[in-house]
This record gives sequence, C-alpha cells and structure tokens, in this order.
Amino acid sequence: MKSIAALGIGAIVAVSAVVFAGKGPAPVVVIGKTAPAFTLTDTNGKARNLSDFSGKYVVLEWTNHQCPFVVKHYSSGNMQKTQKWAKDKGVVWLSIVSSAEGKQGYLTPDEANKLMKEKGFNSAAMLMDSDGKVGKLYGARTTPHMYVIDPKGTLIYMGGIDDKATPNVADLKEAKNYVIQALEESMAGKDVSVPTSRPYGCSVKYAD
Repeated sequence: MKSIAALGIGAIVAVSAVVFAGKGPAPVVVIGKTAPAFTLTDTNGKARNLSDFSGKYVVLEWTNHQCPFVVKHYSSGNMQKTQKWAKDKGVVWLSIVSSAEGKQGYLTPDEANKLMKEKGFNSAAMLMDSDGKVGKLYGARTTPHMYVIDPKGTLIYMGGIDDKATPNVADLKEAKNYVIQALEESMAGKDVSVPTSRPYGCSVKYAD
C-alpha cells in the first residue's frame, strides 16, 4: 500500500470510481426519528459512543481521502472550514471511514492520524468502521455523505454536504452548504428547510 504522501491528485482521480449517487445499503435511519446508537473506535483506540454526545448537535461525515469529491472539499479547505464553524458552535463532528481493508480509502489508525494532521482536520475524531457495520446501519452511500443529529438525538438532516455535485473546486463559490444551513435553522428553533438531499461522491468502499 502506498503512503498517503505518495498519492498525487492525478493518481487519486485515476483509481477512484466516481458516482453522483452511489448504490449502497438501504438506510434504516429516518428524518425526525432517533438516530441509531453505535460505538466505534477512534484513531487513538478510544471507544466512542454516540450516546456520549447526548445534549449536543452531532455531525457524521463519511469520508474517503482518495475520493476526488472528498479531495475537492479538503484541498480547498472547505471541509475544514465547515468543521471549524461547527466546532465553534459547540457541535461534535465525527469523521467516519467505512472503507474495508485493501480497498480505496482504507486507513490504519496511524495513517489516519497523519492524514488529519496534514490536512488540518477540525473534527472531534475520526472513527474506524472497516467492517462497514455503522455505515450500513446509516445507509451511507457516498463520500462525503453527511448526517446531522440534534441535541435530543433526532436525525434532522442527511444527504450531500451541498448542492454542487461535482469534484470541481470552483463550484464551491456558489454552493449552498446544507450542513451549515440545517444547523443554523435548527439552532434558531426553526424546522430544517432541506432535511434530505441526494448524496454525491464516490461509493463507500464496503467489504461486500
């Protein structure tokens, strides 16, 4: 397996299977219902339970560092900026890797820690889901695929990070960030105006 540093943008694009709405497990999560409980281990070996963050907003971000759509958001700083905005509002942001060992986007904990440092992640933790159980539980189909959970544990948004389903950095200028919109509206006591959107990106690289 090549190191992260050895993977250039061209190589990343070449090996990626790009889709606008990846086929995957049917979601068992429902907007307006309680988000399913889960426990995953972070890159430092600590067990993280969704219930640990009861009373706080939580964002779940499915990610794959080799996907051109994910590269778009991290190379531009857009994802880090969104994470920082959420963090400053007291939101817990969890990045989740469901790529199976040997498949695109898989990371060992050490590689994940190195990546987060190099890219300046502002998420609270990266969680390892190489068997894909949590990804399938949530019906995660693409990278990125975003979920927003309110302080009561209710799922209030799921879908794409924004409305520009392309890997082009230039398109970010006019993109509507659905994650920020959902958080702002909910924090203001309003109903989320766009509770679901079509996820776009690369298909999640599950084991099967």
